[in-house]
Amino acid sequence: MVLGKVKALAVYFDCLNENNLPVFSGGDLVSGRVVVEVTGDVRVKRLDITARGLAKVRWTESRNAGANTAYTQNYTEEVDYLHHCDTLIGEERDEDALEEGMTVLHAGLHEFAFSFNLPQMALATSFEGKHGSVRYWVKAELHRPWLLPVKVKKEFIVFEHIDINTPLLLAPQAGTKEKTLCCWFCASGPISLSAKIERKGYTPGESIQIFAEVENCSSRVVVPKAALYQTQTFFAKGKGRQIQQLVSNLRGEPLQQGKSQSWEGKLLKIPPVSPSILDCPIIRVEYALMVYVDIPGGLNLSLSLPLVIGTIPLHACATRTSSISSNSSSVSWMGLPERPEAPPSYSDLAISEAHRRNCLQGCDRSDGEGEDQGSVLTYITEFRYLPPPLYSEVDPYPDTVEVCGTADVRRPDMCPSR
Repeated sequence: MVLGKVKALAVYFDCLNENNLPVFSGGDLVSGRVVVEVTGDVRVKRLDITARGLAKVRWTESRNAGANTAYTQNYTEEVDYLHHCDTLIGEERDEDALEEGMTVLHAGLHEFAFSFNLPQMALATSFEGKHGSVRYWVKAELHRPWLLPVKVKKEFIVFEHIDINTPLLLAPQAGTKEKTLCCWFCASGPISLSAKIERKGYTPGESIQIFAEVENCSSRVVVPKAALYQTQTFFAKGKGRQIQQLVSNLRGEPLQQGKSQSWEGKLLKIPPVSPSILDCPIIRVEYALMVYVDIPGGLNLSLSLPLVIGTIPLHACATRTSSISSNSSSVSWMGLPERPEAPPSYSDLAISEAHRRNCLQGCDRSDGEGEDQGSVLTYITEFRYLPPPLYSEVDPYPDTVEVCGTADVRRPDMCPSR
């Protein structure tokens, strides 16, 4: 490439985050500047910019077509998300009119602004994988007469936001499994595993609280473990290619025969990882928490709890909702009923009417001076499910009139059946 008097050509974006990186989302305005530095007068035909967004997968596989024949099969696929072109200097001209309308850049720095909008659609998040990538970039090309164009390309990042505050991603994830070990030379038994996490959606930097219960009734020493995995799946020509990578893990204490171990909110840190990609037709990035029991000399007992790594963190109100939902699920997961039991039927209570009336008369004292008020609490506690009194045309507690001096004092009506 012959630069000549063109000392530098660069692209700068206006919108930068706290890490000095250009980050955008679908529908955002992308703006910036193309800077040209020249050491003398330069005639310029055109200064073009091209913005592209492309998801691409590629891998090869070896095939056998016969005894001594082998060939390589290529798998490629592309999805276009963005294609925008603009001319900042000049315009398209015929080759016979090269000298007409030529722009002259004098020595020094020259800036040319550009802007465009990202499509209002679900864009795939920027990603770099072994067999595929999702990339967005702006390329500037400076065209001069009779010389090769000067080119520069600058990438920017696109995040397709995933809000983990949705009800689906706030739902807890749980599972239970059991495995029995058998061998001819020793007696063995089952190993049971139960695990639960508070919600399905997380963001990078958070910690996953793991609640697990492991019971070892086998004759071997086992170790409970947990690991967070990222699964990358690539699709091309109706075929898929998958790669699984370990992101983070933790280890419990060895568990002897006949012992059990509980994890009451054991924390597993999520490192800075790319968000889940769920809408791209050729690339998928998914996450799963694997809680498992490492069994020496045998296949591991494992539970897979799918996760979604999002970009919008958990809100305060969503935290309370998730906590309430988690507590409710914990009650069910621990084997307790989610709803309180109904009160017993009146017909199941073997309490006589005479006994009930005696209790009522004990509670009808209205003076209450020097008496223990605990009798009322006892009544409320022990006889809250008592049936109503039997119906009668004759009032079992008629009003009585007591004479005290010259005034008539009526006993207050304390019969609860009225």
